[in-house]
Amino acid sequence: MRGRKPLPSNVVRLRGNPGKRRLNNAEPIPAAKIPACPACLGEVARKEWLRLGKELAELGLLTGLDRNMLAAYCQAHALWAEAVSSIERYGTMVKSPNGYPMQSPYVAVANKQVDVMVRIAAELGMTPSSRTRIRVGERPPEDPFQAFLERRGG
Repeated sequence: MRGRKPLPSNVVRLRGNPGKRRLNNAEPIPAAKIPACPACLGEVARKEWLRLGKELAELGLLTGLDRNMLAAYCQAHALWAEAVSSIERYGTMVKSPNGYPMQSPYVAVANKQVDVMVRIAAELGMTPSSRTRIRVGERPPEDPFQAFLERRGG
């Protein structure tokens, strides 16, 4: 039987842990810096990399292990932007080789890239539903004993 995927411990800390479930203390610790952008990304994808990387790193939700996932998101974003630009230029309907109206192939590309972006965004905690309980500004104490004392009120 399969249940929900576990959330990263940092996301649980930011949202709060009402179920008081035990957190994985051996989980990789996110650095406050953005991993290096892959050289294969184009200009539009690189801009998205810098924009998102900064926000995710500030929230402590990005590690070097997330580099490829973020790169895939940024590439999907670049392809989506290109497809939307082509739709604006040529329209959602085009003529087929037989002269009949048909949906532009760019519509399918744009829709597919949105699906990819939404799936990856959910994995990285970037969707509205994954942010509903995040409390920004509170950093969890680094020392487990200090955390214990704070829970006890002293």
